[in-house]
Amino acid sequence: MVARSYTVAFEGVEAHQVEVQCAVTPGLPAFSIVGLPDKAVSEARDRVRSALASMAIALPSKRITINLSPADLPKEGSHFDLPIAVALLAAIGIIPEDASEGSVSLGELSLDGSLVAVTGALPAAMAAAEDDRALLCPSASSPEAAWVAATQVIGAKSLADVVRHFSGQSPLPPSEPGEVHHAKASKDMRDVKGQERAKRALEIAAAGRHHLFMVGAPGSGKSMLAARLPTILPPLSPAEALETSMIHSVAGLLDQGGISRARPFREPHHTASMAAIVGGGRRAAPGEISLAHNGVLFMDELPEFSRPVLETLRQPIETGKVMIARANAHVTYPCRFMLIAAANPCRCGHMFDPAQACARVPNCGEDYLGRLSGPLLDRLDLRIEVPPVSFSDLDLPASGDTSEVVASRVKMASDRQLKRFEGLAGIRANADAHGSLLEEIAKPDAEGRDLLSKVAEKFGLSARGFHRVMRVARTIADLAGSDTVRKPHLAEAISFRLRLQTEL
Repeated sequence: MVARSYTVAFEGVEAHQVEVQCAVTPGLPAFSIVGLPDKAVSEARDRVRSALASMAIALPSKRITINLSPADLPKEGSHFDLPIAVALLAAIGIIPEDASEGSVSLGELSLDGSLVAVTGALPAAMAAAEDDRALLCPSASSPEAAWVAATQVIGAKSLADVVRHFSGQSPLPPSEPGEVHHAKASKDMRDVKGQERAKRALEIAAAGRHHLFMVGAPGSGKSMLAARLPTILPPLSPAEALETSMIHSVAGLLDQGGISRARPFREPHHTASMAAIVGGGRRAAPGEISLAHNGVLFMDELPEFSRPVLETLRQPIETGKVMIARANAHVTYPCRFMLIAAANPCRCGHMFDPAQACARVPNCGEDYLGRLSGPLLDRLDLRIEVPPVSFSDLDLPASGDTSEVVASRVKMASDRQLKRFEGLAGIRANADAHGSLLEEIAKPDAEGRDLLSKVAEKFGLSARGFHRVMRVARTIADLAGSDTVRKPHLAEAISFRLRLQTEL
């Protein structure tokens, strides 16, 4: 007799169905697992045997074979423990066979039979819903999985609970979704004194999800500004929250099963490897750019990152997704993030400070910022200089708009974009518009077109630069509540595009 249970194998954020087949046949006592298992899956037999022994269930003195089908799909992770145990319990008649086939299960077993939380419960619930099956998982993982309303999620604390549930002795109740976590603003844009132009650039970037590059002396407030960006961003929509949470679920970063409506803010150190930034490793895990999906990736000291790491950002910035190619798998992760980059003007940081003149000016700046390639800089929509703040500005009381006021303007512009792109798949902000759609929504008036042609001819804007100016101008017009892109909107967008280009 062959008993079956079902689970999933993860490939990026996609969960592929796996059928766990268990056969108990005459022969020398043995317990083997086949179907391309990794080391963690192969070790499941010892955890399952010990868990059953803790329940006083003895395995028959026969040959036990577990097959994970399809056999050519790599199986990785300890979450195969529970489906293997369920199939085995059905094969030896402890639980009904039809009960084991009616659900998708995943979970790691302790030696005493208790169930340990595993990663990927949310995408597993999505896969179970597509197959019209319930999901059985550890109770610690059930709150995140229960956010998928299309399927029933059952959380169990131990293998004994699973046996009592399937045998009908003590059915387990459906799990409830975890809490919704909202952003807790402990910082405010009003804390930043001076830097009005940088605040304006930050507001434009937040409204249209544009990439921003800040260059300034040490202590001028670049990191302070970037840290306050999340306080002016609109909350994640339900669809965006689900997309982001699926990536964080695979990475094991969901907080107690709750789904956050706050946009991710990732700030990797400049010593991070390519696998840490882009994704990779033994299990092709998501990198920082994917963990920042629908949020912000802040890269401080941008020229200090290794050249290969920086160059790998070029394609994800354009496409919004990254493919991690390995010998045994090709995994694609979404990575539609907003890049906020910061850098000193040179290694010492005082190239533009006459009080601390450097003997190597301007070569020190050219050497330092020369580490950033032209194609990468061409993809950054807004470029600003962040000058040092004078003591007279620091001594003044806090002034300017609070994060709440700025966030309301950003929300208004964001709502205009959502309405504009309603029904267009994959387009939610002006930064996503391209081709004929961009020409339609960002068509400037006659004066604006004349200005744009003169600037493009004088400064040699690339085609990409031209389109990014148009996107930024469209966002500025949205912040102003204008349906038409006018000359002042284009002039401001051009000033953010060319300011550093002429200085560098």
